[in-house]
Amino acid sequence: MKAANQAKGADYWTKRISEQEMPALSSTVKSLEKLAKDDVSSLAILGRSVMHDNALTSRILKVANSAIYNKGISQVTTVSRAAVVLGFDTIRNICITAKLLSSLLENKGLSESVYHRLLTLMARAFQAAMLAKMMLKDHDEDLQEEVFIAALLYHLGESAFWSMGGEATEQLDARLREDNGKDGNSVIREQLGASFTQLTMGIARSWGLGDVLVKSLSNPNERTPEIRSIFLANKISELMVQEPCDVVELNHRIKQAADMLGLEVDEFKGQMIRCSKATKALADTYGAKVLVSFLPSTEKLTLEVAPEEVVAIRSPNVTLQLKKLRDLTDCAIKRANFNEVITITLEGVLDGIGMDRCGVMLLSPNRKRLQPRVVLGDNGEIMKNEFIVELQSAKTVFSEAIELRQPLFIEKPSSEKWRLYLDSDIVKYTSSTGFMLAPLIIENKVIGVLYADRHSSERVISADDFERFTHFSQLTNVCLSVSH
Repeated sequence: MKAANQAKGADYWTKRISEQEMPALSSTVKSLEKLAKDDVSSLAILGRSVMHDNALTSRILKVANSAIYNKGISQVTTVSRAAVVLGFDTIRNICITAKLLSSLLENKGLSESVYHRLLTLMARAFQAAMLAKMMLKDHDEDLQEEVFIAALLYHLGESAFWSMGGEATEQLDARLREDNGKDGNSVIREQLGASFTQLTMGIARSWGLGDVLVKSLSNPNERTPEIRSIFLANKISELMVQEPCDVVELNHRIKQAADMLGLEVDEFKGQMIRCSKATKALADTYGAKVLVSFLPSTEKLTLEVAPEEVVAIRSPNVTLQLKKLRDLTDCAIKRANFNEVITITLEGVLDGIGMDRCGVMLLSPNRKRLQPRVVLGDNGEIMKNEFIVELQSAKTVFSEAIELRQPLFIEKPSSEKWRLYLDSDIVKYTSSTGFMLAPLIIENKVIGVLYADRHSSERVISADDFERFTHFSQLTNVCLSVSH
Protein backbone atom coordinates (compact mmCIF):
# COMPACT_ATOMS: atom_id res chain seq x y z
CA MET A 1 0.00 0.00 0.00
CA LYS A 2 1.37 3.41 -0.95
CA ALA A 3 2.02 6.09 1.62
CA ALA A 4 -0.29 9.08 1.38
CA ASN A 5 2.53 11.46 0.51
CA GLN A 6 3.82 9.45 -2.44
CA ALA A 7 3.33 9.90 -6.20
CA LYS A 8 2.95 13.64 -5.64
CA GLY A 9 5.35 14.77 -8.37
CA ALA A 10 8.52 16.88 -8.53
CA ASP A 11 6.94 20.06 -7.09
CA TYR A 12 5.78 18.29 -3.94
CA TRP A 13 9.15 16.65 -3.26
CA THR A 14 11.08 19.84 -4.09
CA LYS A 15 9.02 21.80 -1.57
CA ARG A 16 9.25 19.10 1.08
CA ILE A 17 13.04 18.76 0.75
CA SER A 18 13.55 22.54 0.70
CA GLU A 19 11.25 23.42 3.59
CA GLN A 20 11.15 20.32 5.83
CA GLU A 21 14.08 18.03 5.19
CA MET A 22 16.99 20.32 4.27
CA PRO A 23 15.98 23.91 5.12
CA ALA A 24 19.48 24.84 6.37
CA LEU A 25 21.15 23.77 3.12
CA SER A 26 18.44 25.44 1.04
CA SER A 27 18.81 28.68 2.99
CA THR A 28 22.62 28.64 2.76
CA VAL A 29 22.60 28.05 -1.00
CA LYS A 30 20.03 30.78 -1.65
CA SER A 31 21.99 33.23 0.51
CA LEU A 32 25.22 32.47 -1.32
CA GLU A 33 23.57 32.88 -4.70
CA LYS A 34 22.26 36.31 -3.65
CA LEU A 35 25.71 37.33 -2.42
CA ALA A 36 27.21 36.41 -5.78
CA LYS A 37 25.26 39.28 -7.33
CA ASP A 38 26.61 41.84 -4.83
CA ASP A 39 30.31 42.33 -5.52
CA VAL A 40 30.75 45.19 -3.05
CA SER A 41 29.57 43.66 0.20
CA SER A 42 29.60 39.95 -0.61
CA LEU A 43 32.97 39.13 1.00
CA ALA A 44 32.17 40.68 4.37
CA ILE A 45 28.63 39.29 4.42
CA LEU A 46 29.93 35.83 3.47
CA GLY A 47 32.27 35.86 6.46
CA ARG A 48 29.50 36.93 8.82
CA SER A 49 26.92 34.52 7.39
CA VAL A 50 28.91 31.42 8.37
CA MET A 51 30.47 32.73 11.61
CA HIS A 52 27.66 31.29 13.74
CA ASP A 53 28.34 27.81 12.34
CA ASN A 54 31.68 26.84 13.85
CA ALA A 55 31.79 23.41 12.23
CA LEU A 56 31.10 24.88 8.78
CA THR A 57 33.70 27.63 9.25
CA SER A 58 36.28 25.07 10.34
CA ARG A 59 35.67 22.89 7.30
CA ILE A 60 35.79 25.83 4.89
CA LEU A 61 39.14 26.99 6.27
CA LYS A 62 40.55 23.45 6.32
CA VAL A 63 39.66 22.96 2.65
CA ALA A 64 40.82 26.47 1.68
CA ASN A 65 44.22 25.71 3.26
CA SER A 66 44.52 22.26 1.67
CA ALA A 67 47.08 21.45 -1.02
CA ILE A 68 44.35 21.40 -3.68
CA TYR A 69 43.34 25.03 -3.15
CA ASN A 70 46.24 26.70 -1.33
CA LYS A 71 49.08 26.93 -3.84
CA GLY A 72 51.89 27.89 -1.49
CA ILE A 73 50.11 30.92 -0.05
CA SER A 74 50.29 31.57 3.69
CA GLN A 75 47.42 30.05 5.63
CA VAL A 76 44.13 31.95 5.80
CA THR A 77 42.33 32.23 9.14
CA THR A 78 38.99 33.82 8.21
CA VAL A 79 36.39 32.98 5.59
CA SER A 80 36.36 36.51 4.20
CA ARG A 81 40.17 36.44 3.84
CA ALA A 82 39.95 33.07 2.11
CA ALA A 83 37.45 34.58 -0.33
CA VAL A 84 39.88 37.43 -1.11
CA VAL A 85 42.78 35.01 -1.70
CA LEU A 86 40.94 32.27 -3.59
CA GLY A 87 38.05 34.23 -5.07
CA PHE A 88 34.42 34.44 -4.03
CA ASP A 89 33.21 31.72 -6.41
CA THR A 90 35.73 29.21 -5.06
CA ILE A 91 34.83 29.86 -1.44
CA ARG A 92 31.11 29.84 -2.22
CA ASN A 93 31.46 26.40 -3.78
CA ILE A 94 33.58 25.12 -0.89
CA CYS A 95 30.85 26.39 1.44
CA ILE A 96 28.07 24.70 -0.56
CA THR A 97 30.04 21.44 -0.75
CA ALA A 98 30.78 21.42 2.99
CA LYS A 99 27.16 22.20 3.86
CA LEU A 100 25.87 19.61 1.38
CA LEU A 101 28.07 16.83 2.77
CA SER A 102 27.19 17.58 6.38
CA SER A 103 23.45 17.95 5.62
CA LEU A 104 23.21 14.67 3.73
CA LEU A 105 25.24 12.71 6.25
CA GLU A 106 23.53 14.10 9.35
CA ASN A 107 20.52 11.80 9.30
CA LYS A 108 21.46 8.82 11.46
CA GLY A 109 18.00 7.21 11.30
CA LEU A 110 18.47 5.59 7.90
CA SER A 111 18.29 1.86 7.37
CA GLU A 112 21.54 0.16 6.38
CA SER A 113 20.35 -0.36 2.81
CA VAL A 114 19.25 3.27 2.29
CA TYR A 115 22.42 4.60 3.96
CA HIS A 116 24.50 2.44 1.62
CA ARG A 117 22.63 3.87 -1.38
CA LEU A 118 23.23 7.41 -0.13
CA LEU A 119 26.96 6.94 0.50
CA THR A 120 27.48 5.26 -2.87
CA LEU A 121 25.65 8.06 -4.66
CA MET A 122 27.47 10.85 -2.79
CA ALA A 123 30.88 9.26 -3.34
CA ARG A 124 30.10 8.88 -7.03
CA ALA A 125 29.04 12.53 -7.25
CA PHE A 126 32.16 13.71 -5.43
CA GLN A 127 34.40 11.75 -7.81
CA ALA A 128 32.46 13.09 -10.83
CA ALA A 129 32.92 16.67 -9.59
CA MET A 130 36.69 16.26 -9.30
CA LEU A 131 36.88 14.49 -12.66
CA ALA A 132 34.83 17.17 -14.45
CA LYS A 133 37.02 19.90 -12.95
CA MET A 134 40.16 18.03 -14.02
CA MET A 135 38.84 17.80 -17.58
CA LEU A 136 38.65 21.60 -17.72
CA LYS A 137 42.04 22.31 -16.13
CA ASP A 138 43.07 24.36 -19.18
CA HIS A 139 40.06 26.66 -18.77
CA ASP A 140 39.73 29.55 -16.33
CA GLU A 141 39.24 28.78 -12.64
CA ASP A 142 35.74 30.28 -12.44
CA LEU A 143 34.49 27.82 -15.08
CA GLN A 144 36.24 24.95 -13.31
CA GLU A 145 34.45 25.84 -10.07
CA GLU A 146 31.08 26.11 -11.83
CA VAL A 147 31.60 22.70 -13.38
CA PHE A 148 32.73 21.17 -10.07
CA ILE A 149 29.59 22.24 -8.23
CA ALA A 150 27.27 21.33 -11.14
CA ALA A 151 28.78 17.83 -11.40
CA LEU A 152 28.57 17.42 -7.62
CA LEU A 153 24.88 18.39 -7.61
CA TYR A 154 23.97 16.45 -10.77
CA HIS A 155 22.10 13.85 -8.68
CA LEU A 156 21.08 16.17 -5.83
CA GLY A 157 17.40 15.19 -6.06
CA GLU A 158 18.18 11.52 -5.56
CA SER A 159 20.70 12.19 -2.76
CA ALA A 160 18.29 14.49 -0.94
CA PHE A 161 15.48 11.95 -1.22
CA TRP A 162 17.52 9.08 0.25
CA SER A 163 18.84 11.29 3.06
CA MET A 164 15.28 12.02 4.27
CA GLY A 165 14.74 8.56 5.70
CA GLY A 166 11.29 7.44 6.73
CA GLU A 167 8.55 5.41 5.11
CA ALA A 168 8.87 6.86 1.60
CA THR A 169 12.55 5.98 1.28
CA GLU A 170 12.11 2.54 2.82
CA GLN A 171 9.29 1.65 0.45
CA LEU A 172 11.17 2.78 -2.65
CA ASP A 173 14.36 1.05 -1.52
CA ALA A 174 12.45 -2.19 -0.98
CA ARG A 175 10.82 -2.01 -4.41
CA LEU A 176 14.13 -1.27 -6.15
CA ARG A 177 15.79 -4.20 -4.40
CA GLU A 178 12.93 -6.49 -5.46
CA ASP A 179 13.19 -5.16 -9.00
CA ASN A 180 16.99 -5.74 -8.95
CA GLY A 181 17.69 -2.98 -11.47
CA LYS A 182 15.39 -4.31 -14.17
CA ASP A 183 12.93 -1.42 -14.33
CA GLY A 184 14.24 1.08 -11.78
CA ASN A 185 13.23 4.31 -13.48
CA SER A 186 9.67 3.10 -13.96
CA VAL A 187 9.44 2.14 -10.27
CA ILE A 188 10.76 5.57 -9.19
CA ARG A 189 8.26 7.42 -11.37
CA GLU A 190 5.39 5.29 -10.16
CA GLN A 191 6.34 5.73 -6.50
CA LEU A 192 7.20 9.45 -6.52
CA GLY A 193 5.29 10.78 -9.50
CA ALA A 194 8.55 12.08 -11.01
CA SER A 195 12.04 10.94 -11.97
CA PHE A 196 15.06 11.81 -9.86
CA THR A 197 16.31 14.01 -12.72
CA GLN A 198 13.08 16.02 -12.61
CA LEU A 199 13.48 16.36 -8.85
CA THR A 200 17.06 17.61 -9.23
CA MET A 201 15.87 20.10 -11.84
CA GLY A 202 13.13 21.33 -9.49
CA ILE A 203 15.61 21.85 -6.64
CA ALA A 204 18.17 23.51 -8.94
CA ARG A 205 15.61 26.07 -10.10
CA SER A 206 14.08 26.60 -6.66
CA TRP A 207 17.45 27.17 -5.00
CA GLY A 208 18.93 29.16 -7.88
CA LEU A 209 21.81 26.75 -8.42
CA GLY A 210 23.04 28.33 -11.64
CA ASP A 211 22.69 27.97 -15.40
CA VAL A 212 25.44 25.38 -15.82
CA LEU A 213 23.67 22.81 -13.64
CA VAL A 214 20.28 23.47 -15.25
CA LYS A 215 21.75 23.19 -18.76
CA SER A 216 23.63 20.00 -17.89
CA LEU A 217 20.34 18.43 -16.72
CA SER A 218 18.07 19.72 -19.49
CA ASN A 219 20.48 19.21 -22.39
CA PRO A 220 23.30 16.84 -21.34
CA ASN A 221 24.27 16.11 -24.95
CA GLU A 222 25.23 19.73 -25.67
CA ARG A 223 28.78 19.80 -27.04
CA THR A 224 30.14 22.75 -25.02
CA PRO A 225 33.19 21.75 -22.91
CA GLU A 226 31.50 22.41 -19.57
CA ILE A 227 28.30 20.44 -20.30
CA ARG A 228 30.24 17.64 -21.99
CA SER A 229 32.64 17.28 -19.06
CA ILE A 230 29.79 17.16 -16.51
CA PHE A 231 27.94 14.50 -18.50
CA LEU A 232 30.99 12.31 -19.17
CA ALA A 233 32.38 12.64 -15.62
CA ASN A 234 29.07 11.51 -14.12
CA LYS A 235 28.64 8.73 -16.67
CA ILE A 236 32.19 7.41 -16.09
CA SER A 237 31.81 7.57 -12.29
CA GLU A 238 28.48 5.74 -12.51
CA LEU A 239 29.92 2.98 -14.69
CA MET A 240 32.93 2.56 -12.39
CA VAL A 241 30.71 1.65 -9.41
CA GLN A 242 28.40 -0.68 -11.32
CA GLU A 243 28.55 -4.40 -10.62
CA PRO A 244 29.06 -6.11 -12.93
CA CYS A 245 30.99 -3.43 -14.80
CA ASP A 246 29.95 -2.73 -18.40
CA VAL A 247 33.54 -2.66 -19.68
CA VAL A 248 32.52 -1.84 -23.25
CA GLU A 249 30.48 1.20 -22.23
CA LEU A 250 33.11 2.37 -19.69
CA ASN A 251 35.91 2.25 -22.26
CA HIS A 252 33.67 3.99 -24.79
CA ARG A 253 33.00 6.90 -22.40
CA ILE A 254 36.68 7.14 -21.39
CA LYS A 255 37.61 7.28 -25.09
CA GLN A 256 35.10 10.11 -25.60
CA ALA A 257 36.60 12.06 -22.68
CA ALA A 258 40.16 11.47 -23.91
CA ASP A 259 39.19 12.58 -27.43
CA MET A 260 37.58 15.72 -26.03
CA LEU A 261 40.89 16.63 -24.36
CA GLY A 262 43.04 15.54 -27.28
CA LEU A 263 44.75 12.82 -25.20
CA GLU A 264 45.58 9.16 -25.67
CA VAL A 265 43.31 6.88 -23.63
CA ASP A 266 46.15 5.61 -21.43
CA GLU A 267 47.26 9.16 -20.66
CA PHE A 268 43.72 10.10 -19.67
CA LYS A 269 43.44 7.00 -17.48
CA GLY A 270 46.65 8.08 -15.73
CA GLN A 271 45.08 11.47 -15.03
CA MET A 272 41.99 9.72 -13.69
CA ILE A 273 44.09 7.70 -11.23
CA ARG A 274 45.80 10.87 -9.96
CA CYS A 275 42.39 12.55 -9.74
CA SER A 276 41.06 9.64 -7.67
CA LYS A 277 43.88 10.04 -5.16
CA ALA A 278 43.18 13.78 -4.89
CA THR A 279 39.47 13.04 -4.39
CA LYS A 280 40.19 10.75 -1.45
CA ALA A 281 42.36 13.42 0.17
CA LEU A 282 39.73 16.13 -0.37
CA ALA A 283 36.89 13.99 1.01
CA ASP A 284 38.95 13.49 4.17
CA THR A 285 39.62 17.24 4.37
CA TYR A 286 35.89 17.95 4.14
CA GLY A 287 35.32 15.66 7.12
CA ALA A 288 33.63 13.07 4.91
CA LYS A 289 36.09 10.22 5.36
CA VAL A 290 33.16 7.80 5.37
CA LEU A 291 32.88 8.36 1.59
CA VAL A 292 36.43 7.21 0.82
CA SER A 293 35.68 3.47 0.80
CA PHE A 294 32.69 4.12 -1.48
CA LEU A 295 34.62 6.09 -4.14
CA PRO A 296 34.78 4.45 -7.60
CA SER A 297 37.67 2.00 -7.80
CA THR A 298 40.37 2.76 -10.36
CA GLU A 299 40.91 -1.00 -10.72
CA LYS A 300 38.12 -0.88 -13.32
CA LEU A 301 40.45 1.18 -15.54
CA THR A 302 42.68 -1.85 -16.08
CA LEU A 303 39.86 -4.03 -17.40
CA GLU A 304 40.21 -4.79 -21.09
CA VAL A 305 37.39 -5.23 -23.56
CA ALA A 306 37.20 -8.83 -24.72
CA PRO A 307 37.50 -9.13 -28.53
CA GLU A 308 33.95 -10.46 -28.82
CA GLU A 309 32.64 -7.45 -26.85
CA VAL A 310 34.06 -4.79 -29.16
CA VAL A 311 31.22 -2.83 -30.71
CA ALA A 312 31.08 -3.49 -34.44
CA ILE A 313 29.94 -0.60 -36.60
CA ARG A 314 27.08 -1.74 -38.79
CA SER A 315 27.41 -0.31 -42.28
CA PRO A 316 24.30 0.03 -44.47
CA ASN A 317 23.55 -3.22 -46.30
CA VAL A 318 21.25 -2.62 -49.27
CA THR A 319 20.95 -6.34 -50.07
CA LEU A 320 19.78 -7.11 -46.54
CA GLN A 321 17.37 -4.14 -46.61
CA LEU A 322 15.68 -5.49 -49.73
CA LYS A 323 15.50 -8.99 -48.26
CA LYS A 324 13.82 -7.75 -45.06
CA LEU A 325 11.38 -5.60 -47.05
CA ARG A 326 10.46 -8.67 -49.12
CA ASP A 327 10.04 -10.65 -45.90
CA LEU A 328 7.63 -7.97 -44.62
CA THR A 329 5.66 -8.19 -47.85
CA ASP A 330 5.38 -11.94 -47.29
CA CYS A 331 4.23 -11.23 -43.73
CA ALA A 332 1.39 -9.09 -45.08
CA ILE A 333 0.33 -11.84 -47.48
CA LYS A 334 0.33 -14.61 -44.87
CA ARG A 335 -0.88 -12.35 -42.03
CA ALA A 336 2.09 -13.03 -39.79
CA ASN A 337 1.81 -12.34 -36.05
CA PHE A 338 3.02 -9.20 -34.27
CA ASN A 339 6.29 -10.68 -32.99
CA GLU A 340 7.37 -11.98 -36.39
CA VAL A 341 6.66 -8.64 -38.08
CA ILE A 342 8.49 -6.64 -35.41
CA THR A 343 11.53 -8.93 -35.43
CA ILE A 344 11.94 -8.62 -39.21
CA THR A 345 11.50 -4.83 -39.06
CA LEU A 346 14.08 -4.35 -36.32
CA GLU A 347 16.60 -6.63 -38.04
CA GLY A 348 16.13 -4.63 -41.25
CA VAL A 349 16.58 -1.30 -39.49
CA LEU A 350 19.57 -2.48 -37.38
CA ASP A 351 21.63 -4.41 -39.92
CA GLY A 352 20.06 -3.20 -43.17
CA ILE A 353 20.08 0.56 -42.63
CA GLY A 354 23.10 0.23 -40.33
CA MET A 355 21.96 1.58 -36.95
CA ASP A 356 23.56 0.95 -33.55
CA ARG A 357 20.28 0.11 -31.82
CA CYS A 358 16.57 0.15 -32.50
CA GLY A 359 13.43 -0.82 -30.67
CA VAL A 360 9.67 -0.88 -30.45
CA MET A 361 8.17 1.22 -27.65
CA LEU A 362 4.53 0.52 -26.80
CA LEU A 363 1.98 2.80 -25.16
CA SER A 364 0.72 1.89 -21.70
CA PRO A 365 -3.01 1.09 -21.34
CA ASN A 366 -3.72 4.68 -20.18
CA ARG A 367 -1.61 6.02 -23.10
CA LYS A 368 0.48 8.18 -20.77
CA ARG A 369 3.76 6.29 -21.06
CA LEU A 370 5.98 4.72 -23.72
CA GLN A 371 8.17 1.82 -22.73
CA PRO A 372 10.49 -0.36 -24.86
CA ARG A 373 9.08 -3.82 -25.49
CA VAL A 374 11.58 -5.26 -28.02
CA VAL A 375 15.09 -3.83 -28.48
CA LEU A 376 18.00 -4.93 -30.70
CA GLY A 377 21.59 -3.66 -30.89
CA ASP A 378 24.22 -2.18 -28.61
CA ASN A 379 23.27 -1.69 -24.95
CA GLY A 380 19.84 -3.03 -25.78
CA GLU A 381 19.13 -4.22 -22.25
CA ILE A 382 19.91 -0.77 -20.82
CA MET A 383 17.51 0.84 -23.27
CA LYS A 384 14.83 -1.75 -22.59
CA ASN A 385 15.05 -1.31 -18.81
CA GLU A 386 15.61 2.43 -18.47
CA PHE A 387 14.33 4.31 -21.54
CA ILE A 388 10.81 5.23 -20.40
CA VAL A 389 9.00 8.27 -21.84
CA GLU A 390 6.23 10.02 -19.91
CA LEU A 391 3.63 11.66 -22.16
CA GLN A 392 1.29 13.39 -19.72
CA SER A 393 3.18 16.67 -19.24
CA ALA A 394 4.90 18.87 -21.85
CA LYS A 395 4.95 17.99 -25.54
CA THR A 396 7.88 15.89 -26.69
CA VAL A 397 9.00 14.54 -30.04
CA PHE A 398 7.44 11.22 -29.02
CA SER A 399 4.02 12.73 -28.39
CA GLU A 400 4.37 14.72 -31.64
CA ALA A 401 5.06 11.55 -33.64
CA ILE A 402 1.98 9.95 -32.07
CA GLU A 403 -0.30 12.96 -32.58
CA LEU A 404 0.90 13.76 -36.11
CA ARG A 405 0.94 10.04 -36.99
CA GLN A 406 4.11 10.66 -39.00
CA PRO A 407 7.77 9.58 -38.82
CA LEU A 408 10.12 12.21 -37.35
CA PHE A 409 13.83 12.72 -37.97
CA ILE A 410 15.46 14.51 -35.03
CA GLU A 411 18.65 15.25 -36.93
CA LYS A 412 20.25 17.55 -34.34
CA PRO A 413 18.69 17.26 -30.86
CA SER A 414 20.59 20.27 -29.46
CA SER A 415 19.27 22.65 -32.13
CA GLU A 416 16.58 25.25 -31.38
CA LYS A 417 14.21 23.35 -33.66
CA TRP A 418 14.11 20.33 -31.34
CA ARG A 419 15.36 21.50 -27.93
CA LEU A 420 11.91 22.47 -26.61
CA TYR A 421 10.57 19.02 -27.48
CA LEU A 422 13.24 17.09 -25.57
CA ASP A 423 13.10 17.02 -21.78
CA SER A 424 16.08 15.98 -19.67
CA ASP A 425 14.99 12.34 -19.28
CA ILE A 426 14.60 11.90 -23.04
CA VAL A 427 17.95 13.54 -23.82
CA LYS A 428 19.68 11.28 -21.31
CA TYR A 429 18.81 8.13 -23.29
CA THR A 430 18.66 9.28 -26.91
CA SER A 431 21.67 9.95 -29.13
CA SER A 432 23.26 13.41 -29.36
CA THR A 433 23.88 12.88 -33.09
CA GLY A 434 20.21 12.31 -33.88
CA PHE A 435 17.50 9.65 -33.85
CA MET A 436 14.39 8.57 -35.76
CA LEU A 437 10.82 7.86 -34.69
CA ALA A 438 7.79 6.44 -36.45
CA PRO A 439 4.31 5.67 -35.09
CA LEU A 440 3.11 2.07 -35.12
CA ILE A 441 -0.53 2.00 -36.23
CA ILE A 442 -3.10 -0.79 -36.14
CA GLU A 443 -6.59 -0.11 -37.56
CA ASN A 444 -6.02 3.63 -37.49
CA LYS A 445 -4.91 3.60 -33.81
CA VAL A 446 -1.34 4.38 -32.69
CA ILE A 447 -0.08 1.62 -30.37
CA GLY A 448 3.51 2.80 -29.99
CA VAL A 449 6.59 3.96 -31.89
CA LEU A 450 9.55 2.52 -33.77
CA TYR A 451 12.86 4.05 -32.59
CA ALA A 452 16.42 3.95 -34.01
CA ASP A 453 19.73 5.76 -33.44
CA ARG A 454 23.54 5.47 -33.62
CA HIS A 455 24.15 6.03 -29.93
CA SER A 456 27.30 3.88 -29.56
CA SER A 457 29.31 5.01 -32.59
CA GLU A 458 27.90 8.59 -32.58
CA ARG A 459 27.69 8.49 -36.38
CA VAL A 460 25.38 10.99 -38.07
CA ILE A 461 22.08 9.77 -39.54
CA SER A 462 21.47 10.92 -43.13
CA ALA A 463 18.28 11.90 -44.94
CA ASP A 464 18.61 8.69 -46.99
CA ASP A 465 18.72 6.66 -43.76
CA PHE A 466 15.51 8.34 -42.64
CA GLU A 467 13.83 7.61 -45.99
CA ARG A 468 14.67 3.91 -45.63
CA PHE A 469 13.52 3.93 -42.00
CA THR A 470 10.22 5.48 -43.09
CA HIS A 471 9.78 2.77 -45.74
CA PHE A 472 10.26 0.06 -43.10
CA SER A 473 7.79 1.73 -40.71
CA GLN A 474 5.11 2.11 -43.41
CA LEU A 475 5.35 -1.52 -44.50
CA THR A 476 5.36 -2.62 -40.85
CA ASN A 477 2.07 -0.78 -40.28
CA VAL A 478 0.54 -2.49 -43.30
CA CYS A 479 1.59 -5.90 -41.91
CA LEU A 480 0.26 -5.11 -38.41
CA SER A 481 -3.11 -3.90 -39.72
CA VAL A 482 -3.53 -6.95 -41.98
CA SER A 483 -2.55 -9.41 -39.25
CA HIS A 484 -4.88 -7.73 -36.74
